[in-house]
Amino acid sequence: MDDSLLLEPQRKQPMPRIILHLDMDAFFAAIEQVDHPEYRGKPVVVGADPKGGIGRGVVSTCSYEARVFGIRSAMPISQAYRKCPTAIYVPPRGRRYAEISKKIMSILFSFSPDIEQISIDEAFLDISSTYKFYGTPKATAEAIKAKILQETQLTASIGIAPSKFVAKVASDLRKPDGLVIVEENQVKEFLAPLDLSRLWGVGPKTLPHLQNLGIKTIGELARYSLKELTERFGKSGLHFWRLANGIDEREIATEVAAKSISKEVTFEQDISDEQKMLTTLFVLSEGLAREMRRKAYHGRTISLKIRLEDFSTFTRSRTLAHSTDSSDEIYKYIRDMFSQFDRHNSKVRLLGVAVSLLEGENVQLNLFEAEQKAQSKIDRVLDQVKDKFGDHAITRASLMNSQHDSGWIRD
Repeated sequence: MDDSLLLEPQRKQPMPRIILHLDMDAFFAAIEQVDHPEYRGKPVVVGADPKGGIGRGVVSTCSYEARVFGIRSAMPISQAYRKCPTAIYVPPRGRRYAEISKKIMSILFSFSPDIEQISIDEAFLDISSTYKFYGTPKATAEAIKAKILQETQLTASIGIAPSKFVAKVASDLRKPDGLVIVEENQVKEFLAPLDLSRLWGVGPKTLPHLQNLGIKTIGELARYSLKELTERFGKSGLHFWRLANGIDEREIATEVAAKSISKEVTFEQDISDEQKMLTTLFVLSEGLAREMRRKAYHGRTISLKIRLEDFSTFTRSRTLAHSTDSSDEIYKYIRDMFSQFDRHNSKVRLLGVAVSLLEGENVQLNLFEAEQKAQSKIDRVLDQVKDKFGDHAITRASLMNSQHDSGWIRD
């Protein structure tokens, strides 16, 4: 034996990553079926009131029995009603869904401390080291599914792969109650036949451009040269090429701050009254800012959402040099963006406001720090009064003429 080999430091092979993505099956509708046994086996639609086919709003989610009729999430509720008028239509119960979500995340934490919750009903887990307690990654997934079923009576679908992207794609392939495992040496073969629409970042605007190149599957995209894709699509081309080739090195983010916070309303009837729109935007801005203060968030990007009577939807955004949680400041920029938006006399169906680029409590104030602090104190006094005596206990002067005219607004 060559003695020099004994002098070589032993290099540890990097531990292969094993990422698990869990996605609950028809989460809201499934909870309704658990809480109401008479709903089981029947089409259930969670969302706005269809009002006999003339209701406003959209489908939040629906049971698999409802999906047989072609009903899908985000579909206008009136369209869903036309597809299946005999379905059971129920309003969302946010607190109940959050309660079950918290229980599920607690179950997941018992299997791995490395969790990234990405929505109320889905999360990533890094089980690279913890799966050994259960023998294999498959046994770990089966144990998770069994524990969730036992404690909540709900089913979950799981994908396991070396990366977050592939794990998420895998979890969606055999719903409901699915389990798909993709080994490291199977990634490209697994992705190759899948439709381009499964690639993160390929939306309705990008898809036709790729299809015009004759690309219909992820495998066909992977065969394109990186140079050509970046020349055509810039940084997005690099993103597409990496994912198509199964390259996704993102780690599990165990502490994920909220990316944005938003509020919106759909009007009972399409409106053209500009004063009502401005009042609505004021109410939304104030409610949004109040929620931000309650959660100790400040944000830099303020966004306006407008949906017209023909369902066309537009967003306008403004990014500030400083962070804010001020009701007045948020509304000021919302009002400015609204006044600059040309509706071409179209009526408005929906209005929404959002704040993103959120930060926690330790934020840098702007140059007008004293003024900002004074406004912050006023906002918090108003919050305290409303928390104690109700939302209508105190109102700003600008709303005095319209505070009782709220029947035309529906969350």
